[in-house]
Amino acid sequence: QVQLVESGGGLVQAGGSLRLSCAASGTIVRVNAMGWYRQAPGKQRELVAVSTSGGSTNYGDSVKGRFIVSRDNAKNTVYLQMNSLKPEDTAVYYCNADIGTRWYGGTSNYWGRGTQVTVSS
Repeated sequence: QVQLVESGGGLVQAGGSLRLSCAASGTIVRVNAMGWYRQAPGKQRELVAVSTSGGSTNYGDSVKGRFIVSRDNAKNTVYLQMNSLKPEDTAVYYCNADIGTRWYGGTSNYWGRGTQVTVSS
């Protein structure tokens, strides 16, 4: 059983910063991509940022230059530093990871339950 637990969401004023964390726990043999998605009311879930096991990163266009994704592989944890926040960043932020639980075989995709980020104008 694998669990992803997010923390760090909350209410912040426009222009402020927040740091999200997501820790993976359970029977984990390897972690490939880890990252963040978000979903605002009435909108589809969208990519925010992802970090691969090889160290490359990919960002959604709306957050490039403002958000930074990083990870601590020893702790199976991914972080999202969000700077210069805007009201349109308001959403539920979900952690996502590709995790292998056996030495042989592929990975499965897991989601966290989400953490609310609200940016006031």
